[in-house]
Amino acid sequence: MNRREFAWALYDWANSAFPTVVTTFVIATWFAQGVAPDPVTGQAQWGWMQTLAGVAIALLSPVLGAVADAGGRRRLMLALCTLATAAFTAALWFARPAPDHAFYVLACVGLATVAFEVGTVFYNAMLPDVARPERMGRISGLAWGLGYAGGLACMVVCLFGLIRPDPGLFGFDRPSGEPIRATAVLVGIWVLAFGWPVLAAFRDAPGPKPGWAASAREGLREIGGVLRGLPARPAMLRFLVARMFYTDGLNTLFAFGAIFAAGVHGMSFQEVLLFGIAMNVSAGLGAALAGLVEDRVGSRRMVLIALWCLVAIGIAIVLAEGKALFWALALVLGLFFGPAQAASRTLMARLAPPGEVAAHFGLFALSGRITGFLGPAVLAAVTQASGSQRAGIATTAAFMAVGAVLLMGVRESRADQ
Repeated sequence: MNRREFAWALYDWANSAFPTVVTTFVIATWFAQGVAPDPVTGQAQWGWMQTLAGVAIALLSPVLGAVADAGGRRRLMLALCTLATAAFTAALWFARPAPDHAFYVLACVGLATVAFEVGTVFYNAMLPDVARPERMGRISGLAWGLGYAGGLACMVVCLFGLIRPDPGLFGFDRPSGEPIRATAVLVGIWVLAFGWPVLAAFRDAPGPKPGWAASAREGLREIGGVLRGLPARPAMLRFLVARMFYTDGLNTLFAFGAIFAAGVHGMSFQEVLLFGIAMNVSAGLGAALAGLVEDRVGSRRMVLIALWCLVAIGIAIVLAEGKALFWALALVLGLFFGPAQAASRTLMARLAPPGEVAAHFGLFALSGRITGFLGPAVLAAVTQASGSQRAGIATTAAFMAVGAVLLMGVRESRADQ
């Protein structure tokens, strides 16, 4: 891995701290238990905030991706999104554990989430410029694995450096939530500290650039042309539709895995936390190892291998009895999470026409968001109708299987678009 490749991959390490600490483990839990009036209200408010952020991401990603293509400003727009993510996250320091601060927390996290997700459009679009076609799978997989490691490393620093010490290392006041609020500041610093190398290593194309208004007009024309042209690019269209299904399955399985572990196998809170850490380690290791062979087997084939393994192991987990067997199967399952995601990114980079990469990664982001409600809704409906958590979690395998079947009809070469 050369310097440019490493600088690009390090951004995965940098920005993974945000979803790990803010939207999954620390800030999300603190909001529901310490800021909102009660946990039920907190969960509902957090869910609505994530829904609104998802709508904004779905609307903005394709358009801003096209604007970046038209104006030649991917690096600048990535820098702006990185700064916004760090700033809105660090601003959580000024929140207080009281219901009248709920809107402030939701606004900060929502705006940071939009900046984070839109920034990944410009970041992912750099992949074809970072690595030669025969190395894209390796670099994407290693970067994805580095991202899992970075998120976990930041969480460990938060837990053992800020949250657990009592008295705190910096004299933080626990009743006012200062140790928790400090984790947001740490994430902001983390994102900037490890995110700047990619901004230093890459430059936008030299030469005069159109103004922002002209770039916006050209970008809107480009995204309109991309959307109108999708029916004439069956492989691209089929891939985006396939990804909608299997991403719903992946995200739902990841979101409800801990609930399933606690409800079906009686895991305590500490066991669930250890389970989550172990799954992240497994997923990161799988992404890195798969990246080493992806360029030889092909990105499409790697996604398919990962999806069918996830389906088979997922069914085995649904049927498994006993905590030890569940742990063993779940850790094997985790090995295929990362490859499915990292190879999907590489496949998008291989399919996107040159000159329209950011716009297509905007559609890539859209395909991962537009039906994000469907997986949890189906899981909830089946669980309620059957009275069985096992039946509910089994629906995730169905989503991944449908996505895999659709993906089998995709050809990988750009020439086929």
